[in-house]
Amino acid sequence: MTLARNVFGLAGWSGSGKTVLMARLIPAIGARGLTVATVKHAHHAFDIDQPGKDSYVHRMAGAAEVLVASANRWALMHENRGAPEPALAELLAKLSPVDLILVEGFKRDAHPKLEIHRPANGKPLLYPDDPRIVAVASDAPLPDCPLPVLDLNDVEPLVDLILRVTGVGA
Repeated sequence: MTLARNVFGLAGWSGSGKTVLMARLIPAIGARGLTVATVKHAHHAFDIDQPGKDSYVHRMAGAAEVLVASANRWALMHENRGAPEPALAELLAKLSPVDLILVEGFKRDAHPKLEIHRPANGKPLLYPDDPRIVAVASDAPLPDCPLPVLDLNDVEPLVDLILRVTGVGA
């Protein structure tokens, strides 16, 4: 399954600021009249449900899927029940149509990515091992980096890059 053209990822080590940047990118892209969906890879033990709630009881009773709906939102929970973790392409197919899908995590998947890098974290850059990284956003200069290096704190040029790479809004 190939990934849609409108998919763009943020990759980086834990603590690099991916989620903070995502929270700044979404409204900046929305301000340009575009709709955005996000996919976030989580650790295996995450849970969005709470013990004692009816949906939790349904899930713990063995339901493969539980859909919870209200006037404000709906959520579909799917239990893998020992099945392999779904691939990113399979998860993307479950989303409603939007202009742009931003992916946080899934750093080994084959979609264009922006590496988020903070030298103060002491972690190595990812781009040398990932040809899908098209640029690096950093809070410090990276003079030896052959890719475009953008200011992590200046969101508009980052949005420009994402839209240019995906062709969204062109």
